[in-house]
Amino acid sequence: MSTQKQSKETICVQGGWHPGKGEPRVLPIYQSTTFKYETSEQMARLFDLEESGYFYSRLQNPTNDAVAAKIAELEGGAAAMLTSSGQAATFFTIFNICSAGDHVVSSSAIYGGTFNLLAVTMKKMGIESTFVNQDASEEEIAAAIRPNTKLLFAETISNPGVMVLDIEKFARVAHSNGIPLIIDNTFATPINCRPIEWGADIVTHSTTKYMDGHASSVGGAIVDSGNFDWNAHADKFPGLTQPDPSYHGITYTETFGKGAFITKAVVQLMRDLGAIQSPQNAFLINLGLESMHLRMKQHCNNAQKIAEYLQNRQEVAWIHYPGLKNDTYYNLAQKYLPNGSCGVLSFGLKGGREVAIKFMDNLKLAAIVTHVADARTSVLHPASHTHRQLTDEQLIAAGVAPDLIRFSVGIENADDIIADIKQALEA
Repeated sequence: MSTQKQSKETICVQGGWHPGKGEPRVLPIYQSTTFKYETSEQMARLFDLEESGYFYSRLQNPTNDAVAAKIAELEGGAAAMLTSSGQAATFFTIFNICSAGDHVVSSSAIYGGTFNLLAVTMKKMGIESTFVNQDASEEEIAAAIRPNTKLLFAETISNPGVMVLDIEKFARVAHSNGIPLIIDNTFATPINCRPIEWGADIVTHSTTKYMDGHASSVGGAIVDSGNFDWNAHADKFPGLTQPDPSYHGITYTETFGKGAFITKAVVQLMRDLGAIQSPQNAFLINLGLESMHLRMKQHCNNAQKIAEYLQNRQEVAWIHYPGLKNDTYYNLAQKYLPNGSCGVLSFGLKGGREVAIKFMDNLKLAAIVTHVADARTSVLHPASHTHRQLTDEQLIAAGVAPDLIRFSVGIENADDIIADIKQALEA
């Protein structure tokens, strides 16, 4: 392969898997739990992390590694790994740095499942979280950081509020306090934004969404930029900078350099928690990645047309889409997402919750599903579905109005989607 830097479009199609003479042109599914070696010593060296290789698919698998390498290349990262879901990717990323007694600062405008993971489940593990308004000043966000804070977390484009993050502002706050910035880049994808270029240290994805693109496989990915200097803040991150007794005293930052974070996540967390991606699902995600650059353009073009249509309907009380010039996040989107944001928009109808539910029940082309960000147009009422565990106060703090309809625009013909919305509003 050429060593010259390639475009994202080319990486989507050809990144990660580079077959040699007589090898499959298409990435194979290595559907095997185990891998054979000639001697006991060869296997022992793998278990001691003295050599890299495959011995058990819970830790590493060639299909998964090729897809992870493609995603790392797309994001401009140093290393990546796949997980069983986006939730697992978020959990592994945080738990790879934090332990009982530690603290996390997160934007409040995040996916309901992530909010619950931080506010409820990880709190039970002794890891506390403080949620901040992502539009607050640097000083206000920094005020939430404590001596035991280990990371700052946010989403490029929030789900479902479609709020755009000021990544550079968050990066300045994180780095001035000696902690990494972790960004969930699921909605934007690396096609429309590469957070690492704006100062993010680690990027996560629910590959279930636009990366897979067809609602066929659940998965997650973690990409480490390799840029954060763990050793400069060694006392904050002992798991990375001090010897690991479970691997004969190996120190990840010393042994693996820019690969330290991902290596630790694989050999510790995946070893012990086992939230693995199946090779079959990795294969399906790779098929999605091959067309992601084409689909994202269509998603964004369609969503822009639908947003402009809804903006002019008298039944619509409000609408959020960062491609609209009067949107609160239009200027941030022009900076971070100049080629388009995503296919998801949110809006409310006059009459509130009850009218929203009736409207959704009248849709014919758009389906009511939990999913978002795939080829088919879909719709959801988060207050009734994904975020139903939150109170109205928590919903508003998370940027989710109780009447919010999340509309995920697919890659069908935009006129057909608009016709469906029209008949549902009029019904």
